Amino acid sequence: MTTNTAPSEPTTPTTPTAHTSPSAPLSLSRTTATAARVLRQLRHDPRSIALMILIPCVMLFLLRYVFDGSPRTFDSIGASLLGIFPLITMFLVTSIATLRERTSGTLERLLALPLGKGDLIAGYALAFGVLAIIQSALATGLALWFLDLDVMGRPWLLLLVALLDALLGTALGLFVSAFAASEFQAVQFMPAVIFPQLLLCGLFTPRDTMHPALEAVSNVLPMSYAVDGMNEVLTHTDMTADFVRDALIVAGCALLVLTLGAATLRRRTA
Repeated sequence: MTTNTAPSEPTTPTTPTAHTSPSAPLSLSRTTATAARVLRQLRHDPRSIALMILIPCVMLFLLRYVFDGSPRTFDSIGASLLGIFPLITMFLVTSIATLRERTSGTLERLLALPLGKGDLIAGYALAFGVLAIIQSALATGLALWFLDLDVMGRPWLLLLVALLDALLGTALGLFVSAFAASEFQAVQFMPAVIFPQLLLCGLFTPRDTMHPALEAVSNVLPMSYAVDGMNEVLTHTDMTADFVRDALIVAGCALLVLTLGAATLRRRTA
């Protein structure tokens, strides 16, 4: 009887190359491929698309006719809400959509590919950013040319702030989805992340009339600068230094939150 005496190959633990991080921190091809995949999935989710694109328009429409007898009131708060509504809707949809991919295992499979966390977050941000552009353009056009929102500044400045606010909502949604275990928990983050900013952003009362402690808190919240930027467009015909400062702060906060989202992204879904 013969026995197989051929030496067996040494068994060394194999580290799947799929888990190896790409050499480049960001790749345009990987980022755009991720964005294209997310957009393809969203195309089959008409409810999410309707929530992102139509709800801000519906809210502005209702607000206009709530103040039908007082158009000046609509003019005074409509510009601010034009930035706040996209921020809120993008926050909700992005956090839930990202969490759905995490709990379904899609996110873990993606991170098992040669795909960096930065590529993944940037791809999601790019995909939702495309929808944010459509959302902001529709809401701005509706407010200015159908609902007769009266602003002194140029329409493209209003659109710019609305777009930055929508991107900030996208970044916040991607970030908080890392800390939620279910879609219900993702929605629960809204009172913790959005409501305090809504109360302290200066929409209901000027920030400099608040209690000093609350004013100090409002000075570090990005929604405060979103509202300030909209108010600059409302009251000035040209771009002001304050507008540039507010827009840069909102954009910087969005970039910072996206960076934190990439740093806190976890592989494991459980």
